[in-house]
Amino acid sequence: MSNINPYSVTDVGVPAAFADEDARAGFIRRTYTHLLGAVLALVALEMVLFAVIPENTMMGLMQRINPLSWLVVLAVFMGVSWLARSWAESDTSRSMQYVGLGLYVVAEALILFPLLYLAVKFVGPETPFIAGVITLVCFGGLTMFVFVTRADLASWGKFLFLGGIAAMGAIVIGAFMGFSLGLWFSVAMVALACGYILYDTSNVLHHYRTEQHVAASLALFASVVLLFWYVLRILMYFAESE
Repeated sequence: MSNINPYSVTDVGVPAAFADEDARAGFIRRTYTHLLGAVLALVALEMVLFAVIPENTMMGLMQRINPLSWLVVLAVFMGVSWLARSWAESDTSRSMQYVGLGLYVVAEALILFPLLYLAVKFVGPETPFIAGVITLVCFGGLTMFVFVTRADLASWGKFLFLGGIAAMGAIVIGAFMGFSLGLWFSVAMVALACGYILYDTSNVLHHYRTEQHVAASLALFASVVLLFWYVLRILMYFAESE
């Protein structure tokens, strides 16, 4: 009896692990199509920001940013992220789910832009591209691992959450104490982002319902951008050390 599927093939919105093959494949396809769309939208927004913000304006803004003001920016970003995720996970309105995903993409574009500007201006315009390629390769390898092994990594959630709390604590302490977290913090954050990609991909296969492709794509998008951020930081660190 334990091997009997508790859901019928006609059920709508069942967990992907219990859905019939066509429904599961459709859900996975929609999830990764939306992920690709979010990434392309992020790239387009960054290109627009580079085109419309004058260099002197950006340099003035960069000079005004200090660790404490950056904490305020992070706090606002976390609040917007929570709102966007809650909308994307909404069961009441598909349009609200897309608003949540769009809001998150815009928030990521705004918070990522200063780092991209520094990378392009002071390291080289090819640096974000290299970071993007590394991120894509890592994401592809991690995704393939989960799809091949069919591993259910739901138990990782609490450990990743604790890792995120520890990272935020380190950022806050560093801001107030006035010290740089350095290369090894970025390496640890890359490991955390990879863990989140494995966890999110596992949830796509096993725990998201088949109508939750917007929420699933947002979770994957957040993990991919986190990985890209710290890969870019590492590349910038090595370029500055030369």
